[in-house]
Amino acid sequence: MPGKIVAGYVAKGSEVDPAAILSQAHALGCDLALPHVTSKSAPMRFLRWSPNDDLVPGAFGLLQPAETAPQCKPDIVLVPMLAYDDRLIRLGQGAGHYDRALSVLDHSIAIGLAWSVQFTSVLASDIWDVPLDAVLTEKSWITL
Repeated sequence: MPGKIVAGYVAKGSEVDPAAILSQAHALGCDLALPHVTSKSAPMRFLRWSPNDDLVPGAFGLLQPAETAPQCKPDIVLVPMLAYDDRLIRLGQGAGHYDRALSVLDHSIAIGLAWSVQFTSVLASDIWDVPLDAVLTEKSWITL
């Protein structure tokens, strides 16, 4: 996977922490990115980041790269969530940032990171909800 761009996030609260995955991807030669959010309505962007780069406080208490970091298009996006279902629809925090970002990232692979207890058989969904390509939990790798 050298040369691929893997986007993660800085875990908040009880979210699954992708730090070990990002560290391993970096060790294998992947470039890394993190989301950059400025407001509820502004599109989320992915900015390049490496483990030694400083992070700055952003909207909603998120830690993110400085606005001056280069924007990029990730090949793989690790996605946080509150819940997921059999169709790999995810429930996020409600602002739609990931759904809007994933809808324009053609050919990017979206992998949800969740705890197995976050599963529910069916979530209510809207036409703009973007299904994940896979979900990784502490117990399993789930695809359709």
